[in-house]
Amino acid sequence: MIWLTWRQFRGSAAMMVAVLVVLAAVLALTGPDLASQYAAGVAGCTPDNTCDEFFDGFFDGYQLPFVAVSFVVLALPALVGLFWGAPLITRELEAGTHLLVWNQSVTRGRWLAVKLGLVGLVAMFAACLCGLVVTWWSDPLDKSAVADLALMAPLVFGARGIAPMGYAAFAFVLGVTVGMLVRRTLPAMALTLAAFAAIQLAMPLLVRPHLMPPVTATFELSHVNGGGIHVQGQGGGPVHISMQPAVPGHAGAWVLSSDLLDPSGRTIAGTDEEAPLPLSATSGPCAPAGGPPSLDACWIEINRLGYRQQATYHPLERFWPFQWIETGIYALLTVGLTWFSFWWIRRRLS
Repeated sequence: MIWLTWRQFRGSAAMMVAVLVVLAAVLALTGPDLASQYAAGVAGCTPDNTCDEFFDGFFDGYQLPFVAVSFVVLALPALVGLFWGAPLITRELEAGTHLLVWNQSVTRGRWLAVKLGLVGLVAMFAACLCGLVVTWWSDPLDKSAVADLALMAPLVFGARGIAPMGYAAFAFVLGVTVGMLVRRTLPAMALTLAAFAAIQLAMPLLVRPHLMPPVTATFELSHVNGGGIHVQGQGGGPVHISMQPAVPGHAGAWVLSSDLLDPSGRTIAGTDEEAPLPLSATSGPCAPAGGPPSLDACWIEINRLGYRQQATYHPLERFWPFQWIETGIYALLTVGLTWFSFWWIRRRLS
């Protein structure tokens, strides 16, 4: 039974191995140089914002490969469910070959267990290897990324660490289960993709923010968490500021909300919203005579007036705890679907 399953699966396995070998080779050749450039840049910058300039330039130079390798890891579990899971049982049901196997002293449970075990383990190994290699390669870029592409950001988080292994296992068993219920390959593939995509969207939006209680704190305003200082109109209109999803002293944090508080503690603006402040754009710290506004002096004045940022966030230190918790959730879902598949093939499938 194992030999037969391997004969049916070896073409897909060979293609997966070839893709992983090419990806690992490219990352292994470029990773050390990427890390050395990052180390040299960090060693050469100084605290007075030149580090921020280096991070921006360094990340911009590698943004395309950063996005590309992240997309590969994100797409891999979906492809496993689509092309390995959904057709695995469905094509046997459509061709009727499952009846021939069941009449050769092979029980239904053993037949399904071999297929799930062999193909599922290969899928998990491939996704785990891909996720860990990309995590190693992209470490310098993850440290330099902007807030929306930081390590804890939803899109990047799912392409790092061990989480892709959990996604792949779940997607594979989901495809098998849907295929057994639908019994048609193309509809099973479409339903598998739709269901997996919906769950992958629901996890970062509805579940992941609550895996651990988020931290809520207030911070002084600066170029880190302030979206910018703007003057409305020409000739010196009111001064406006906006907030951005970043927390001073907590680089790489996943910011769930970032609000601007007035001196009384009332929220007056959220992320990317602008709020007017009682500051002059023609005189004072925010508009010194004879030149452009001094942003450092303006931020000092804004903080002196009592304006603060209130942020709710998950710090970067929670990356690996979140990885293990989320992988455990997908493992439980995988076990549940596996049990249902065995129950269905014994009681309902013929």
